[in-house]
Amino acid sequence: MLSFYFTTVGFYVCTMMTVLTVYIFLYGRAYLAFSGVDSGINRLAKLSGNTALDAVLNTQFLFQIGIFTAVPMIMGFVLEFGLLKAVFSFITMQLQLCSVFFTFSLGTRTHYFGRTILHGGAKYRATGRGFVVRHIKFAENYRLYSRSHFVKALEVAMLLIVYIAYGYTNGGAVSFVLLTLSSWFLVMSWLFAPYIFNPSGFEWQKTVEDFNDWISWLLYKGGVGVKGENSWESWWDEEQMHIQTLRGRILETILSLRFFFFQYGIVYKLHLTGNNTSLAIYGFSWVVLVAIVMIFKIFTFSPQKSTNIQLLMRFIQGTLFLTLIAALCLVVAFTNLSILDIFASVLAYIPTGWAILSLAITWKQIVRRLGLWDSVREFGRYYDAGMGIIIFVPVAVLSWFPFVSTFQSRLLFNQAFSRGLEISLILAGNKANVQA
Repeated sequence: MLSFYFTTVGFYVCTMMTVLTVYIFLYGRAYLAFSGVDSGINRLAKLSGNTALDAVLNTQFLFQIGIFTAVPMIMGFVLEFGLLKAVFSFITMQLQLCSVFFTFSLGTRTHYFGRTILHGGAKYRATGRGFVVRHIKFAENYRLYSRSHFVKALEVAMLLIVYIAYGYTNGGAVSFVLLTLSSWFLVMSWLFAPYIFNPSGFEWQKTVEDFNDWISWLLYKGGVGVKGENSWESWWDEEQMHIQTLRGRILETILSLRFFFFQYGIVYKLHLTGNNTSLAIYGFSWVVLVAIVMIFKIFTFSPQKSTNIQLLMRFIQGTLFLTLIAALCLVVAFTNLSILDIFASVLAYIPTGWAILSLAITWKQIVRRLGLWDSVREFGRYYDAGMGIIIFVPVAVLSWFPFVSTFQSRLLFNQAFSRGLEISLILAGNKANVQA
């Protein structure tokens, strides 16, 4: 019993360390890209002819793709089945997307184990038994895996985009692919595994129904007795229940500060700022962020009391929108601000907004006393809507093609499934089989 306990704990610790290594590697690479150290090291290695340093920098992908962690499994297959059968078994596992499923389950264990370390407590999640033949709705999958997988996958994707945009490698596109291939595989697995392994997940009619159900859930107002599966607001409140202690709030605050790293790094990479490294530029970026928030509040303000006030607000919103478009065009035309800078600013402000949202949730009582909780909740709703759209669009596009649904059915309901289903019916005493 004691050995089983230590084996289980060791497995979870290794699981957390694996994901933690990915985060450390990506944030380290992003820091090197922002600071210019990345390009400096590579140029130094090239000028000095130090091929050993260059080789070390370009072999990191061996650790990322998990080749060293996969060696014990491959050797076990070889010893048990022989070399030829081991190779065929390994290839069959990849064709059945076992790596996708394992990577997704890795994220589940890491999230809940990490949450327990930070905040304590545990919660049972019913997973069911037997064959899963029921179609799971998009909203249900989003509720289950939003905080444990989707948010983390999009964070990793942001780091990869930053590294591709501002990083430097000697080998060009090939080095970028080798260095980021496994990380992109992690992102794709965490984002789309619930829909790949979801029966009828790529049928167009089911996709349309799922979208309508998700929109209804997202916009439905919560209240007393309303459960999380019926309302986004109730679900959002339930997702914050684990933050109870002062220690947990402090740790969440420290972890949320990492998102400001994006804004700080990208601001000094804009063409508009040039080579200026003054802190006043970073302060001005916060002024711009506050202005964006105020404009957003104006556009989302919708009075319900008077029709005349509604018409006036619509006029103000329309005029403000046209003014902003004209001002943005003038700034691009007469300053060093480029179109790429605008996209980079979006890339910087989205993580910053999520950091502010996370801090507001962590210190919920203080935000309530300030009277800002309703605004925080609306911002949270828009963030969830944006994440849902990012995940839903690829699913909808694939649902347009009938062969994708056919391939998924063959993948999920294969011969092994049919054989197991027939055996389960016989053991259950199926009347048709008894009469035969």
